[in-house]
Amino acid sequence: KNHDLVVAEELRSRNLLKNHALSQAISDVGWRSFLNMLAYKADLYGKEFLTIDPKYTTQRCHQCGSIMGQNGYKKLTLKDREWTCPICRTHHIRDWNAAVNILEKGLGKWQNPKIKEAA
Repeated sequence: KNHDLVVAEELRSRNLLKNHALSQAISDVGWRSFLNMLAYKADLYGKEFLTIDPKYTTQRCHQCGSIMGQNGYKKLTLKDREWTCPICRTHHIRDWNAAVNILEKGLGKWQNPKIKEAA
């Protein structure tokens, strides 16, 4: 009710279930059902609901747009909960940084010329 736009990742649970450490939690949550409920509620209140491709949302620095794992920089693992961007030196808490990136992608603001996506 309080927000005009809700943005979520379009997670591919089939891929996530390959990670045995996450598979039970993901199966229990029913991600698709949750997204369907969010979409229903957004529609009910006349709000916009978007899902975005999660590619690079945890690896991208929301400040400068550099992507970890590219240009010789170490790719982050699930154990990396905090990290510092080697380009702009911004310190990130992984989940908060990903949330900012998800919102920016949903708003169409992820147009940074520094980003070079891998093919």
